Formats: sequence, C-alpha cells, structure tokens
Amino acid sequence: MLLSSYERMIARRYLLPGRGEAFIALVAGISLIAVMLGVAALVIVMSVMNGFRAELFDKIVGLNGHAVVRGYDNVLRDWRQVLDDARKTPGVTSATPLIEQPLFATLNGRSDFALVRGMQTADILSNPTIRDNVKAGSLTALVPNSGTVAIGSRLAESLGARVGSDISIINPQGPATPFGTALRMVSYRVGAIIEVGVYDYDKAFVIMPLEDAQTLLMMGDGIGMIEIDTVDADRVEQIMAPLVDKVGNRGQIVDWRQLNSQLFEALAVDRIVTFTVLSIIILVAVFNILSSLIMLVRAKTRDIAILRTMGASRASLLRIFMIVGTTVGALGVGAGLVLGFVFLHFRQAVVRFIGLVTGQNIWDPTVRFLTTLPSKVDPVEIATIAVVALLLAFLATLYPAFKAANTDPVQVLRYD
Repeated sequence: MLLSSYERMIARRYLLPGRGEAFIALVAGISLIAVMLGVAALVIVMSVMNGFRAELFDKIVGLNGHAVVRGYDNVLRDWRQVLDDARKTPGVTSATPLIEQPLFATLNGRSDFALVRGMQTADILSNPTIRDNVKAGSLTALVPNSGTVAIGSRLAESLGARVGSDISIINPQGPATPFGTALRMVSYRVGAIIEVGVYDYDKAFVIMPLEDAQTLLMMGDGIGMIEIDTVDADRVEQIMAPLVDKVGNRGQIVDWRQLNSQLFEALAVDRIVTFTVLSIIILVAVFNILSSLIMLVRAKTRDIAILRTMGASRASLLRIFMIVGTTVGALGVGAGLVLGFVFLHFRQAVVRFIGLVTGQNIWDPTVRFLTTLPSKVDPVEIATIAVVALLLAFLATLYPAFKAANTDPVQVLRYD
C-alpha cells in the first residue's frame, strides 16, 4: 500500500499522539503489548510442542524402530530368514534382531523394575541413540558371554550402581523343578551407563549382548522381535506391505503408529487446542487495536473534516488509518517474535528460575517423560502465526478507516 508524502506525515502524526491524547496513546500501547504477548505465547508453546513430538519421535523410534516383526508368545523362531527378507525389502534401511523383556534388577538389597534389551554387539555400537548417550564407561565392554551390560542412568541411581558394580537380573520364569518354577538370577558387571533423555527408558533399560539375553531368558536360538527402520517413517505401512506375506504365521508386523498411537494422537490434539486457545489472545489484542482506532477517529473528527475540505480524498484517509492500525499490529508481531525466540533460547534457565522462585519441581521427568524442556522452531508455522496476526490487525482497521473516510466535513464544520 503506497502512501504519498503527506499521507505518511499524517499517519506518523497519528501514530505518535500529542498532548491531550495520552489516553489514546495508552490504549494503542496496550494493543501493541497484547499483540506481542499473543504472538510470543503462540511461538513459544507451538515450538515447545513441536520439540516434544520431535524428541519423542527421535528417541522412541530411535530405540524401537519404525516397525517391528514380533514373534507370537514373545519368541520369533526361524528369525534369520525373516531378517534376510526384511533387509531385502525395498525402502528398508536396517533390520535388527533383538530381545526385550521386563524383569527385575537388584544390587545390595535394592531392587527395581528393569527392561532387559538384548542386541547384537555391532547393533549396540551403531545405534546413535545408545552410542551417543553414554554417560560413563564404554559400550565396547559389551561382548557376548562377557557378563557385561549397560544400564540407564536413572536405574543406576535407583540401585546405587556405577561402572564396575555387579547387579543381579532376576527372571521369574526360571527352570522347572519338582516344586514348581524356580527363579533364575544371573549376575552382570555394569560396563556403561547411558542416558537417552527419555525418563521411562533411563529408569529401566538394561542393554546386553543378544547371546547373553538368550541365555538369561532360556530362549535357545530364538529372539523376541526384529526392529526395522525405513526411508520414510510416514510411509512405513506401504513399505512393510510386501513383507507381510513373507512373515506369514511366524509373527506379526506392528509399526510405530500402532506402538505409540495414544501418545502421538494426544500430542496432535493438544497442538490444535493450544493453537486455538492462544489465538484468542491475539484476537483480544486486535479488538484493542480496533477500539484505539475508533477513539482516534473520534478525537480527530475535526482534523479529518479539514483535510477533506483541503482536498484529501476518501481513499487517502482510508489508507492513512489502515496504515496506522496495521503498523501497531506489525510492531506487536515483530516484538512478539523476538520475545518468543529469546524465551526459547533461555527456556531451560527460565524453568530453573521459576522452580527456584516457587520452590516446586516445574519440570519433573517422571511426569513430563523427557528430562529437559524441548523446542523445535518450524519456520512455516512461525510465518503462519505472523501472517494470521497481521491479517487480523489489518481487518481490525477497516471499520475505523471507513468511518474516517466517510466523515462529512459539512456536518462537522457547519457551526465553526
């Protein structure tokens, strides 16, 4: 919207009201701050929710794959043929045999739930979610039949374990005896402590070589499942389709959507609800812009009438007041984006400060699932927030602008 020099001068004058117009300036300032807070709130909350989804997807899918071939009764027989078929399936980037079984771990009278995961040593060392999150020790110690394992950091804290400690894993389904099933207890040396950043995993994981897990669980040569990664997690169902017939009745294929459906569906619903609710803040700010412009038009009615008698067109007045309101909105949007990005950059410090002031654990990983407050800025989403806020601010200028443009100078100046 191009303005002439005198239109820019008048718009600038109305953006900076003089003496006697302090109340109008106050309302305009409140409007700007309201837009800023609304945009900042949307940027912060949507980025944090994006971060939640990204972190959960990377860590949960990074540990569980895009799909798994599960054996019935938790045992997959003849798994090498299934593994070979999976690796030959177009679109599959990796297929990993593993065992996963909930058991118990004990150390010096302490006990806790443990999720035992058996993997081939090469797969343990090549998995970035495990390899890049070693807190103490080394994964190279995890060789078959060495009796060495890696455990989650929270489980280590619960048991009081450290690198070099000997923990015992209890399998309730031990060997059969004349008096019933006996417990099977095997001692392992802690070779590494890992912290993947997902509380439930850090609190339970015990990772060991596949051969050791087979011995502990008395599975012979069987495994529990085959974990599969694909080129595109969103197309996993189509990629897995050719493998379904090859697996046959030996097991079933379950993808990441089925494994974590409730969690990711809840996040999707929360995003929509949150965006809708926080957009109301911007809508309230827009009404403030509307009210401040209406007050400005009423205060400047005589000035508008004089401008009309001096030759100012209706279109000129329309542009002036539309620019005034849109500028307030644009400044609020810009300030809101800056505030939002600054908050996201220092988000962890803000969480710690609020916790310090309130004396409460604001970010409890046992409740929040992740150990830190995540964030992921989506440029398209940020642009959408900015455009929507600017559009609403522009729409709020239309009524006062048309009201100013339709001012009748004869009616206003007839008694002057």
